[in-house]
Amino acid sequence: MERELALEFARVTEAAALAAARWVGRGNKEAADDAAVTAMRVMFDTVSIDGVVVIGEGEMDEAPMLYIGERVGLGVLPRVDIAVDPLEGTIIVSKGLTGAIAVLASAPQGSLLHAPDMYMDKIAVGPECKGRVFLDAPVKENLRQVAKALEKSMSEITVVILDRERHQGIIEEVRSAGSRIRLITDGDVSPGVATAYPDSGVDILMGIGGAPEGVITAAALKCLEGDFQARLIPENDNEIQRCLEMGIKDTHQLLTIDELVKSDDVIFVATGITDSFLLKGVRYLQGHAITQTIVMRSKSGTIRFIEANHHLGKKPLFSDHRIQLRMD
Repeated sequence: MERELALEFARVTEAAALAAARWVGRGNKEAADDAAVTAMRVMFDTVSIDGVVVIGEGEMDEAPMLYIGERVGLGVLPRVDIAVDPLEGTIIVSKGLTGAIAVLASAPQGSLLHAPDMYMDKIAVGPECKGRVFLDAPVKENLRQVAKALEKSMSEITVVILDRERHQGIIEEVRSAGSRIRLITDGDVSPGVATAYPDSGVDILMGIGGAPEGVITAAALKCLEGDFQARLIPENDNEIQRCLEMGIKDTHQLLTIDELVKSDDVIFVATGITDSFLLKGVRYLQGHAITQTIVMRSKSGTIRFIEANHHLGKKPLFSDHRIQLRMD
């Protein structure tokens, strides 16, 4: 993929973040998500790709835009897979909490796992811990390996886990091992990626979350030379059938980062909506908004943090009322 696409994709996630940010704390997660999806869809129409959404807002009959199988871009080469989450953290935005981002990943066609919208057991670490942790290993052993790789004591290791009843066993094991825990309400992409940054305060992510978010996190960690393992958790026969239809024959298979993201030519882009482990959220000035975006490209190893100042009155996307930023 051409390196210029990385900056074009940044414009896509910036638009989604700007659209969603006006809904922070307003208690309407559906409106926030709709704004982000609409903005991202409109911006994709300006990008020179022949893209297919392999991870999106749902099936065609469930989502009007950015559904799985939808074609995006101008319909010109290169042909790419697109994984998107226009608003990762709808509840976060509705409640005005931390951790919401607009995010996408792209790779050559056929490179990204077509993950059904179901649960996935995950473990994510940064590059220093690559090859040292295993999804099926005991929690304490994984923590011991992370501590050894990072030259920390067990009490200095911080584990991020979604605050769910299903994780009570993992939480008790981490506490028994003497390690620290950061419980999050929603949105595990940002902390998963943050494991690759020593100053993020996150050393490892564990637990069960969404499968689409898992593939997006794996794409980011592929760029950062981190590690990610996962296993799908279908909860009924319909979800098993959905896996089969998407080409996943063994739903119990341990999925490595190279099976989730097969190409070494990956682009990952995320823009902060609210402050997170990884990025600052959208900040407003008079008539302007400031966004922070991370752009990664695995082929070159380049990682950019882009801080952009947007003159909202000069944004055609918003000024022609396709996206309503102001609700007064």
